[in-house]
Amino acid sequence: MQTMKNALIVVFIFLITSYGCDTTKQEYKISFAGEAQGTYYAITYYDAKNRNLQSEADSLLADFDQSVSLWVPQSIISRVNQGDSTVVLDEIFRYNFELSTEMARLTDGYFDFTVSPLVEAWGFSFKGKIPMTPARVDSIKSFVNWQNVSLENGKVIKADPRTRFDFNAIAQGHSVDLLGKLLESKGIDRYLVDVGGEIRAKGTKPDGSKWRVGIEKPSLEPGDERSIQQVIEIQDKSLATSGSYRKYYEENGKRYSHAINPKTGYPVTHNLLSVTVIAPTAAEADALATAILVMGREKSLELIDQNPSIEAYFISWDKEKGFVTEWTSGFETYITE
Repeated sequence: MQTMKNALIVVFIFLITSYGCDTTKQEYKISFAGEAQGTYYAITYYDAKNRNLQSEADSLLADFDQSVSLWVPQSIISRVNQGDSTVVLDEIFRYNFELSTEMARLTDGYFDFTVSPLVEAWGFSFKGKIPMTPARVDSIKSFVNWQNVSLENGKVIKADPRTRFDFNAIAQGHSVDLLGKLLESKGIDRYLVDVGGEIRAKGTKPDGSKWRVGIEKPSLEPGDERSIQQVIEIQDKSLATSGSYRKYYEENGKRYSHAINPKTGYPVTHNLLSVTVIAPTAAEADALATAILVMGREKSLELIDQNPSIEAYFISWDKEKGFVTEWTSGFETYITE
């Protein structure tokens, strides 16, 4: 189910914004960008004190990787996955574990942060793909289950020691939320934070306009030129997109998606190519976008109907119609053109 966001950006959100200095109401526009978590980050905000906080943002992201990055051999999550019982869990790890558990429960297990062994086996990680058979899938599935792990007295408890965690489909969103909190701690309440396409927008620009972002149009081939499908405007909301159209491989004439269904153990086969979720926090949007991509449109609509703080925009593929776009009723208010 989880996406390999630390290795490849599955889907991009384009910032519709300009750079420079805007002194309206004595607020200066600050913009900077960099690399983190195997992808990019870009931050824009308005600050009356004209402070550049990039060094503090970089420090926060570096600490974040030391906690929950699978690409850091001695990170807390890597040591937990290796069975190190002496590792001390920090606040970042505990938050990702607890929210992942909440998201797994909310989505009836379609979001499962223990799915990493299946993702690896199907060839969507830094490890090599192994030949998959029904028996092998069932064998791996036997220790992929979010309900078989817990936190007790500051320690990870596993029913099966082979169980491993992967917070890739929620941690990137959480890093966005933490960057937003960093800015807010400095008294900054107008900002747009983007880490690999996971976005948090706070307040408006000084002229009262909302933040404009673009949803990428899916492509049929990985090398196709990127373009914007839909421009939206957001304020005091978070957004994340997950797509299955760039991360896949073909074998014996069949296309295998990186989106793995933890209930079946197999890559999804439905025609939903991309889903963009708007939610209160970027971590929630991140997790829900991943879960909905696995669930498919029909099942996800039931989930969204029961949770009014969630809205979604779907892009599917139809052999006769081509790309088909649909959205929940509440998403309509964010669409600009």
